[in-house]
Amino acid sequence: MRFACAGLTALFASAAFSQSPDGAPKFEIADVHVSAKTRNPFARTGPVRNGRYEIKTATMVDLVRIAYGFDADKILGGPNWLELDRFDVIAKVPSESTAETQKQMLQTLLEDRFKLQVRKETRPLPAYALTAGKKLQLKEADGSGEPGCKLQSASGPPPEGTQRLTMMNGDGTTTAINLGPGATLHFVCRNMTMAAFAAGLREMFGASLGTSPVTDETGLKGTWNFDVRWSLPLLPLGGDAGDRITVFDAIDKQLGLKLELKQHPTPVLVVDKVNRTPTENPPGVAEALPTPPAPTEFEVADVKPTNPDGRTPSRVQFQPGGRFLVQSMPMRFLVTLAFPDYTNDGQVIGLPGWAETNRFDVTALAPAIAQPSFIDSELLGPMMRSLLVDEFKLAYHTEERSLAAYRLVSAKPKMKKADPESRIFCKNQPAPPTAARGSLTIACQNISMAEFAEWLRGRAPGLTMPILDATEIEGGWDFTLTYTQLPPQMVNAANAPGRGGDNGPPDSVPQAADPSGGYTVFEAVEKQLGLKLETQKRSMPVVVIDHIEQRPVD
Repeated sequence: MRFACAGLTALFASAAFSQSPDGAPKFEIADVHVSAKTRNPFARTGPVRNGRYEIKTATMVDLVRIAYGFDADKILGGPNWLELDRFDVIAKVPSESTAETQKQMLQTLLEDRFKLQVRKETRPLPAYALTAGKKLQLKEADGSGEPGCKLQSASGPPPEGTQRLTMMNGDGTTTAINLGPGATLHFVCRNMTMAAFAAGLREMFGASLGTSPVTDETGLKGTWNFDVRWSLPLLPLGGDAGDRITVFDAIDKQLGLKLELKQHPTPVLVVDKVNRTPTENPPGVAEALPTPPAPTEFEVADVKPTNPDGRTPSRVQFQPGGRFLVQSMPMRFLVTLAFPDYTNDGQVIGLPGWAETNRFDVTALAPAIAQPSFIDSELLGPMMRSLLVDEFKLAYHTEERSLAAYRLVSAKPKMKKADPESRIFCKNQPAPPTAARGSLTIACQNISMAEFAEWLRGRAPGLTMPILDATEIEGGWDFTLTYTQLPPQMVNAANAPGRGGDNGPPDSVPQAADPSGGYTVFEAVEKQLGLKLETQKRSMPVVVIDHIEQRPVD
């Protein structure tokens, strides 16, 4: 049996560049199945390792996006579940296969296993256009200096009344930025053509223009020098709200240009047909694509108390090569990383008082199989638990206890009945300019109340517990929801009687004393949707900390 499996694997590897009947490259063997439920539903991809190609928890829109190279908002048509159901694809490819060949293989797989049919079209879609206003405020460049727009970094301490933002770079270094009044960023642009400025505007920090392209319709030739400042959106920093400026107002008032949405001919991919259930996996998948065991510990780790001088910035980052870095974070945060399924404070019991104040630095190396480009809590949790056991002699057990959690109930619903054929989704989008600082808008389409309750968990302070749907409202609904992302105690009168903190479900729904501070998610759900989030006692799993040392071992 051992020789037979080895021979089978070798056969799959040697034939991995086989072709479909129409000549397109295809995976020799692939495992396609519905994804397991996860608290972090987003598409997970990574580099091919030892001929293993993986895409995890991807919607059909994600799979089509990866296979055909179209932005998600340019993939149109298809059934309503295209952005709801999630799938895993695991396949065998030769190590020398290119990214382009892998895309073609994925296209073939989708056509074969899901019977996907797509076509390319050009349709008018909203896109940004950069146009000239009545009074330009640009200076013609003399050609000296390096062309481009550069975000001004900080030099020296921040001026009085301003705040500093520390950005993490891909190589592990940091860049400090002094924010101006209204949390504004300062860009210095030199020797810029309008075509180059328009093309790069979408990628400039804080612009938040989504995936829509920006076209140059100014008619301006030559190169230009200018400075531009706009505020970071969604950032809950202090300061006068009147000092905040959007990217649209900044371009208008500071440059004499206009940034407007217009209908623009755009290449799109239309989904004509796709099956919701993939065809059965072929025989031999388990032998050819065995699931490697998830790592339970770092290869090496260094843990030490943070320097008490207060100069170490707080950050958490996975760096290229699998280096995991934590700086100046309290023990409670490390425990949260170790137990990602117990994120509510009420679910971690027995931590000593020093866990809130004592800060630590961690530098560790993850095994090659666990080197994501993002913080994947499900992958990180077991390794962090082992680290705390080894370094701090952590001892714990789990049990069930009665805790306060939320349920979603109906009051006076204000939602619009959805077209049952429309896509099912909830998406983040920028809040209206009139919204309070730190606000976020959620746009939901054809969403059921059960799906909304599940989606809402973890989207705002205090909503870390599972939320039960008790509305008894059937069908799909369209609505938007705008609320502040600030913790309840930071929304104006935080200490007013009856207010709850963000460390677990309160006894009553948090209320904002002043509407200018923005609605909490609890208020927004009631005022804007006609629903309510109510607390109830439910049996929930908890982690009980039996022992933990105050200092790491030498």
